[in-house]
Amino acid sequence: MKAFEHLKTITTHHHLVMTYCFRAGLYRQGLFHDFSKLSPTEFLPGAKYYQGTRSPNNAEREATGVSLAWLHHKGRNKHHYEYWIDYLDDPKLGKTIGGMKMPRRYVAEMIFDRVSASRVYMKENYTDASALEYFLKAKDHMWFVHPVTLRQLEFLLRMWAKKGEDHTIAYIRKVFLKSAAR
Repeated sequence: MKAFEHLKTITTHHHLVMTYCFRAGLYRQGLFHDFSKLSPTEFLPGAKYYQGTRSPNNAEREATGVSLAWLHHKGRNKHHYEYWIDYLDDPKLGKTIGGMKMPRRYVAEMIFDRVSASRVYMKENYTDASALEYFLKAKDHMWFVHPVTLRQLEFLLRMWAKKGEDHTIAYIRKVFLKSAAR
């Protein structure tokens, strides 16, 4: 039963992200968003730790100390800023790790992913500010996100919270994705 509920959650989430991506002109990303969730490495722990109110990756991490499903997922999906962590040559620190600047098309998909996750897990308690509120709770711990990517993420989530879905998706399609500074 948990496997079916987990599949239903994945499918609902995928459909929402796909709809948003299509509206923004990101057809390929919409079609292939999160396909790795169907792999045994991600699907089986997802079904085992399924709760319906939050990501099963959090429950797996609490139970075992690490989420192998998440490590697999973030290494295969470019809309997660964790995908973009690499070595840096910092003049003060030497070799260190940090976030690379994400291409705008993946920042846009990340916005749609976060909003869709909020909608799926929060159900009737979802508001246009939900994804922003979740982001703001974690922002101080996001030292490994490239500063440009972090500003873009917050800017678009604030826009979604204040101006809504239609306005933000139109902005992403007509302005954000068309900008020369990608």
